[in-house]
Amino acid sequence: MIVVTGATGNVGRHVVDELVAAGAEVRALTRDPDSARLPEGVAVARTEDLPLAGAEAIFLNPAVVWGKGAGELLREAARSGVRRVVTLSSVSVLFEGPGNPIGDHHRELEAEVEASGLAWTHVRPGAFASNAFQWAEQIRKGDVVYGPHAEAHTAPIHEADIAAVAARALIGEDLVGQAPVLSGPQSLTFAEQVGIIGEAVGRPLRYEEIPPEAAVEAMTGGGVPTEMAESLVRMFGESVGRPAEISPETERITGRPARTFAQWASEHTAAFS
Repeated sequence: MIVVTGATGNVGRHVVDELVAAGAEVRALTRDPDSARLPEGVAVARTEDLPLAGAEAIFLNPAVVWGKGAGELLREAARSGVRRVVTLSSVSVLFEGPGNPIGDHHRELEAEVEASGLAWTHVRPGAFASNAFQWAEQIRKGDVVYGPHAEAHTAPIHEADIAAVAARALIGEDLVGQAPVLSGPQSLTFAEQVGIIGEAVGRPLRYEEIPPEAAVEAMTGGGVPTEMAESLVRMFGESVGRPAEISPETERITGRPARTFAQWASEHTAAFS
């Protein structure tokens, strides 16, 4: 049996689908089992209960242990006979230095997992395609998205591709001890991403750049911690005019090309309409 934490999240939900399609027995952990709406045959339980007995592998979503560390979960996993942990990490762990709270958090999580004595794989995606949901309210209300650094580059990855790699690491042994970096197949600026969403929803959209200070203020007003907001806006600025590196790992591991941002946008038009 395989336990999936964060099973109703942007990645976890796809992990569940991948495992079910592969014929695996799945126990899905979520904060609200009653509203999970997961496939038939999937056992659903509360995250807080940590029901890991009988599991051989666990998908570890960092959101489940954010701010408190993974020690309790990993100790319970070891006691329960879990043999393998697949961590949803981040490519940000590769950029060491001050002012990188996202990288710091994931680096600490990876270290905890490696120190647990369990076999491990760290999946390190870059920008999620679902980051575009941050623009959804503006798009529903009008045709302009306001944000920092219109020409900042990312290579947004479809969450289903992250999940496909994670599922293979959970089921097999080939990726044990590896930390594949994942990306989407194209480097796109924020302005280009908004344009692609416009094509998906059937109306022209444009991205209008605002000063970095205003972007930080908007993010902190929406609940993002100041240090994290400043780090993100600074990172976006550093990527202006610098196309994101495209990783071949998704295709190498899954045997098929990574999904495009246009495909992701076409699948999520309801969020922007």
